Amino acid sequence: MTENPPQWIVLAQLLRPQGRKGELLAELLTDFPERFDDQPRVFLAPANFAGSEDAARRATITSFWLPVGRNVGRIVLEFAGIDSITKAEALNGLEVIVPAEERLELDEESEYIADLIGCAVYDGDRRIGTVEGVDFPTTPDGARRLEEAAPLLTVLGEDGLEVLIPYVKAYLREVSVEAKRIDMTLPVGLVELNR
Repeated sequence: MTENPPQWIVLAQLLRPQGRKGELLAELLTDFPERFDDQPRVFLAPANFAGSEDAARRATITSFWLPVGRNVGRIVLEFAGIDSITKAEALNGLEVIVPAEERLELDEESEYIADLIGCAVYDGDRRIGTVEGVDFPTTPDGARRLEEAAPLLTVLGEDGLEVLIPYVKAYLREVSVEAKRIDMTLPVGLVELNR
């Protein structure tokens, strides 16, 4: 009998070497960069990896920092055994992942983005559609996520059209990831405007 491979949580995507000692600049895909202090053991794998722990590359983060300037919102990671630009370049494009069971506990008012995918969205009694993705507004050049801007739910409408809905507390009535349902009170005309 074969075991099902674990589900993975993506923490960062490695972009390129940063400096000369093997550090890597990465797109930060977690709201909890401090987790690298408590959980330095991670795995590296290609995007959309669905294999087992044995098929992923084990790695240990020895240090990290959050850069300023044009790379604000990203993270610089240093891995054990990666001590040159050449070794760092070999990791470009890989994702930093951990098994889903190792993700951090959230407070009662928070949800993991991955848990919103597949949820039905309702405006009162009206079913709008199903969440297919979550987008984060970025700077015009796409280099940085705008921290102060609300994420947008990409909802596939009942009519087959995509609808973008801001995921903000002011519109939320109830979120039940267990029931795969998001109840909202949306401004009149928002759904029609954002098709």
